[in-house]
Amino acid sequence: MLWTVCVLCMTTLGLMFLLKKLNQPYLIAYIITGILLGPNVLKLFTSPEEIEVVGEIGILLLMFFIGMEINIPNKKSLIIKPLLAQGIKIVLSLLFAYCIGKLLDLDYKSIVLIAMLFTFNSTAVVVEFLKKHGTIHTAFGIVILNILLLQDLLLAPALTVLKFWNGEKYNFFNFILPLAVCIAIFFIFRKIRHIREIGFSYSFIENDRDLQVFSGLFICLGFGVLAEVIGMSAALGSFIAGVLVGKMKAFHWLEHSLLPFKVFFVSLFFVSIGLRMDIPYLISNYKLIALGTVVVLISNSIMSAIFFRLLKFKWKDSLYGGALLSQTGEFGILALSVAYKTNIVEYELYKAGLGITCLSLLFSTIWISIGTIFKGHKNIINKDNVNAGFKYD
Repeated sequence: MLWTVCVLCMTTLGLMFLLKKLNQPYLIAYIITGILLGPNVLKLFTSPEEIEVVGEIGILLLMFFIGMEINIPNKKSLIIKPLLAQGIKIVLSLLFAYCIGKLLDLDYKSIVLIAMLFTFNSTAVVVEFLKKHGTIHTAFGIVILNILLLQDLLLAPALTVLKFWNGEKYNFFNFILPLAVCIAIFFIFRKIRHIREIGFSYSFIENDRDLQVFSGLFICLGFGVLAEVIGMSAALGSFIAGVLVGKMKAFHWLEHSLLPFKVFFVSLFFVSIGLRMDIPYLISNYKLIALGTVVVLISNSIMSAIFFRLLKFKWKDSLYGGALLSQTGEFGILALSVAYKTNIVEYELYKAGLGITCLSLLFSTIWISIGTIFKGHKNIINKDNVNAGFKYD
C-alpha cells in the first residue's frame, strides 16, 4: 500500500508540474494518472470501484465549499434563468437523443439514458474553470452554478426511473418526500437570504484542530447521507450544509480545516475516472469512441449556447457557457453504472458510454480553453456582480 500511494503521488506530481507549465487545470493530471496506474497499463490499481467510492467524498466536500462561498441570490432572474435554461436543455437533449436513437435503431430506454448523459455536467470541472477565469463572482457564473444545482436535484428522479424500469415496485412516496424537502429548503433559504450572520457559538471547538476536522467532516457528510436517505443527491445535501454553515461565524474555521481533504478526495475521484477507462476497448473501437466524444462536446456546447442566448446573454458569453457545459459529468457515469447493473443497457453500450463520458471530461478542459477565446478576457468583475449573490474576498 505504501509503495502504491508513493507511486500515485509521484505520478500525479510530475503531471501537475507539466500542466502548470502549460497553464492547464490539474484535473487532467488526475485522470491521466488513473489511466497510467490502472488495470490496463501499469496495473497498480485493479479495482476502480474502491477508489471511486472514496473519491465521491471529494464531490461532497466540493459542493460543501461552494455552499459556504455563496450567498443566496436576491435577484429573481438569478433563480428563474437557471430553471428556464435547464428546462430548455432537457427538451433539446431529448430531441437530440431521439435523433441518435433513430439513426442507430436503439430502444426508448437507451434513448432516455442518452438524454440523461446530455443533461448532466461535471460540477467539479465547471467550478474549477469558473474560478480560474474569474467568472465565478459574476451573475453569469451564478446562473451556471444554479444550473448545476438543478441537475443535482434531477439525479434522484432519474435514478428512480432507471430502478422502475428494472422492475422495482413504484413508490409514490419516493417522489413526494424529496419534493416536499426541496420546497422546505426553498422557504428556509428565502428566510435567511437577508441575514448576514447566524449567531451560533461553540468556543471550545475554535482552538481544537482535531475537533474542528471531525466536526466539519461530520456536518458535510452527515447532510449528504441525510439527503440520500430522503431521495435527493448526497452532493445537494452537502451544498445545503455549506450554505447554512457559511452563515455561522462560529464555523468560519471549517474552510481552512477541510481544504486539504477536499483537494485529496476530489483528486481521487478523477483518478477513479481514469482507472475506469478500458484502453483495449477504446483502441479497438476508436472510431466510434472518438466520433461519440466529438458529438457530445459539440452538441452539448451548441445546445447550451442556444439556451444562454435565448436567456438574452451576449453571444460571447453564450459560447463560453456552452464550452463550460460541454462535457458529460460524474452523475452521467453513475446513471450509466445503474443502467448496466440493472440490465437496462447491454455491455457494449455501457462500455461505449463510459469511454465517451471519460474522454469528454478529459478533453472538455481543452475545449473550455478554446471557449475562452470567444469570451475574449478573463477576471471579469463588472456591473453584473452587484448583488449577484457571492461573497467577495
